[in-house]
Amino acid sequence: MQCDLCGSKSELYKALVEGTELNVCGKCSKFGKIIEAIKTEKEEKKNQKEQKKKKKKEEMPDKEILQVIVPDYAQLIKNAREKLNLKQEDFAKKINEKNNLIHLIETGKFEPNIDLARKLEKFLKIKLVEEHEEIRLGERKKDKPETFTIGDFIKVN
Repeated sequence: MQCDLCGSKSELYKALVEGTELNVCGKCSKFGKIIEAIKTEKEEKKNQKEQKKKKKKEEMPDKEILQVIVPDYAQLIKNAREKLNLKQEDFAKKINEKNNLIHLIETGKFEPNIDLARKLEKFLKIKLVEEHEEIRLGERKKDKPETFTIGDFIKVN
């Protein structure tokens, strides 16, 4: 493509020159107001390829790795601690945690977070954290509520 004013073949812009929309080069763009850059055929093909890739990604299910604590964590921790011949108090001191926290974990009343579980795994040489792969098949469209909201009645101009 070439500039409508000077005829040069370079990067073109859509510009408003004296009330008329023209395709002009960078030099001639000073005679009007630039509206937008005009994409070349190569750029448009590249954009189309990127959009196709993006669409394929959206269609493919999302995989997410989740880390979860094993269901029988309380019994595992208690057994491992007893195997080391440690009382709850001594164990708590060695891992720099409160005795009450250890008691709550071993009774199953408190599930440790991933960081604490990793700390316990390392000290007790047991496996407390499992990795699960979750596959999501795209976003589910939320059903519209049966009742009206204020947004249903307001018209924004």
